[in-house]
Amino acid sequence: MDLKWLQTFTVAAKYENFRKTAEELFISQPSVTVHIKLMEEYIGSELFERIGRRVQLTAEGRRFLPYAKKLLAIHQEGIEDMEDFKQGRSRKLTLAISPLIASSIMPSILKKYMVLNPDISLEIQVMESKDIPAAVLEGQADCGLSRMLIVHTELTCSPLYADPVIMIAPHDGWYSESSPPVDMEELLRQHKILTHNHPEYWGDLLKQIKKKYSYVQTMVVTQIEVTKRFIEEGLGISFLPSSIVRRELLEGRFSEVLTEELSLPVARSYFIAKYQHEEGMRFRQFLSQFYYQ
Repeated sequence: MDLKWLQTFTVAAKYENFRKTAEELFISQPSVTVHIKLMEEYIGSELFERIGRRVQLTAEGRRFLPYAKKLLAIHQEGIEDMEDFKQGRSRKLTLAISPLIASSIMPSILKKYMVLNPDISLEIQVMESKDIPAAVLEGQADCGLSRMLIVHTELTCSPLYADPVIMIAPHDGWYSESSPPVDMEELLRQHKILTHNHPEYWGDLLKQIKKKYSYVQTMVVTQIEVTKRFIEEGLGISFLPSSIVRRELLEGRFSEVLTEELSLPVARSYFIAKYQHEEGMRFRQFLSQFYYQ
């Protein structure tokens, strides 16, 4: 069986259109037809049926498709592993990381780790915290770095870091040394609070805010980068982990609002693992010098 047949079959299954398949693979449409015919002869079943001028997967085609994808994935994994080996990278670590962690301190940590471990091949999968446990459970990642505490009988979830949450507002144009005191009530009347950009602390924090300032208006913005952009454009204020807004504060794009009226939470990050994976545990130990509880 030729791998080209498998590739043609999986692309044709995606489009159920031989012309689009030919365009994506940069081959002729007759070549697509030949590949599919050879594939069908090899497995002894029809994979597509013609309905008018279009094609559609048969029941046999739908049944065979996941195996075809798996064979192609194994082939690609083997090629990548051999390439890593030739380049002196004999170890591999796949990390699932939440966008919040990936966009803050993690780039500098990974750079240091790769310098100290030139023989390791890193694969980074950025995904929402709620999706990381499943990725680790199913073996898509060796371990995960999440902003959400999880409880699961097959997973360990250990805290890495407690990041202070601070109140962030658009920059008011004043230098901090000469700026007048912030009137919290006026600030909250002028701006909506952009909420739910972190998976853990917003429920309790909102209850506290609304109890003290019943007139506040809120807007749900679930992505941290969008929240920061909205604040910069003057669309609202928010309460964010300090490490996430460090650069914007230094560059004078945001203002930190100091408040004694509210008891602000901390945003925690967690290390998630299924097994005592050797490379994962080594990376966990390396993280401990940067992350602290």
